[in-house]
Amino acid sequence: MRRPSPPADDDRIAFREAVADARPLNWDRFHHEPPPPPAIPRHSQQDAAAALAETLHSPDLLDLQLEGGDEASWLRPGLSRSVLRDLRRGRWVVQAKLDLHGMNREEARLSVARFLHECQHKDLRCLRIVHGKGLGSPGREPILKKLVLGWLAQKREVLAYCQARAAEGGAGAVIALLAASK
Repeated sequence: MRRPSPPADDDRIAFREAVADARPLNWDRFHHEPPPPPAIPRHSQQDAAAALAETLHSPDLLDLQLEGGDEASWLRPGLSRSVLRDLRRGRWVVQAKLDLHGMNREEARLSVARFLHECQHKDLRCLRIVHGKGLGSPGREPILKKLVLGWLAQKREVLAYCQARAAEGGAGAVIALLAASK
């Protein structure tokens, strides 16, 4: 590739004459518009309500009883098992996340309670709580995992929970579905 030759003296003189009356920009007066807010889907609330209605009123399917295995899951009594199946398969979009790494059990309990309250207040339905796999715990036992699962089952606003898919934390996280706020 050929490099351009430096400008001749005549070109430099012509350029200086052409910009002789130009003034430098004053950067103190530059106003940058903030970016527009992210787009919010128009029908997200209607879609969430339709998905819940469909899962609550659909008949039980045989494939629901065949999947799952040893993964942590829980469903509020009286709800259709299809709610849990849809939660497991990722039909609900996770709207909020809480990470409990580095917390002791009391800090984690307070954080989970506060997180559930805030999410219900904001009408967020699908949540992910990262409790970790216990690799840093004594005996490498997932202490927070067991506690979180128990706390969630005790909360009346929690309809169901299941282990997160591998891409969302796997055995180190749980996906929970909350009832709609009234």
